[in-house]
Amino acid sequence: MTTSNRLLSLDAFRGLTVAAMILVNNPGSWAHIYPPLEHAEWNGCTPTDLVFPFFLFIVGVAIAFAYGNKKENEAEHAQLIIRAFKRGLILFFLGFFLALFPAFDFSTVRILGVLQRIGIVFFLCALLFIKTSSKTQLWVFAFILLLYWALMTLVPVPGVGAPNLAKETNLAAWVDRLIITEAHVWKSAKTWDPEGLLSTLPAIGTGILGMLAGTWIKRKDKNESEKTAWLFFAGFSISILGQIWGLAFPINKSLWTSSYVLYAGGLAMLVFASLYWIIDIQGHKKWTKPFVAYGVNAITVFFMSAIIVKIMSRIKLDLQGEEVGLQTWLYKTLFTPWLSDLNASLAWALAFVLFWLLILWPMYKRNIIIKV
Repeated sequence: MTTSNRLLSLDAFRGLTVAAMILVNNPGSWAHIYPPLEHAEWNGCTPTDLVFPFFLFIVGVAIAFAYGNKKENEAEHAQLIIRAFKRGLILFFLGFFLALFPAFDFSTVRILGVLQRIGIVFFLCALLFIKTSSKTQLWVFAFILLLYWALMTLVPVPGVGAPNLAKETNLAAWVDRLIITEAHVWKSAKTWDPEGLLSTLPAIGTGILGMLAGTWIKRKDKNESEKTAWLFFAGFSISILGQIWGLAFPINKSLWTSSYVLYAGGLAMLVFASLYWIIDIQGHKKWTKPFVAYGVNAITVFFMSAIIVKIMSRIKLDLQGEEVGLQTWLYKTLFTPWLSDLNASLAWALAFVLFWLLILWPMYKRNIIIKV
């Protein structure tokens, strides 16, 4: 598929999002980060907490564009589902490989993670899109959010007691410990996983919201202005509804609460509507090229950037009598001598984003798209 055949605003949105992922995942020092570039401690939502749901929303929009016309032929459904399953499986195992690399210690490897969740959400959303109508998808979306709310707030937690939303004693954490086990959850948490099993359920809802937005944009019985206006209205209303629900069921990324799905999904819809109007309707496209370069190879750059960081941590160099990894050596040699701690940390992250753009740009110019 060439760039000209793609929805440019979607590629730009995806590129902005994955560039933001790389930015927030790669500070020069985790001890020195500007607050907007950190995740909320627990409840609440920072700009960084919007990055992952924005990407899952984009996955949903892309499904609507990739399968929208093909699903009409029921004879092709089995083949479409098999392809979607294979792609989801590839994404899952790319994430699993990242968790294993470079130690390849299967006894403590984290089983779930960002790419794994993307793979799961992609396949289940694609399956739902291929086999059901938009109306059914909307009902499934509502059912998922209500079911998750009921599970997290009404079901007692075995071994703990009353339902709660605390870090280690909520139902999702209990499910992670029961099925994944503590040996295979996120090492920073040790007893639960922010991309755990139960919280993947509402994450599917984020993908469905993207599918509904994509289906709406593809409609041929509405003009572009009307489609954009209604997308803005829906995004604003959904985000407000999320904030209202958050008063009772707090907005929380680690738990991927139902209110968080609505709040972050509504904001994603607003950003998508804005980009669609500016880029695809008004035709202001030139500024998008760096982001499109990121967007058409989003998974590739996310995967390879994580690999490079892990490799750099294994390359040891001497720094004033101390053995440090290559990344630390570069950071302390090139950035910290002339910048404050916060600005040096941010400068490293920005430089890392620009470094990958230098690789992605010639790929984009030559229309090299690595499909996953």
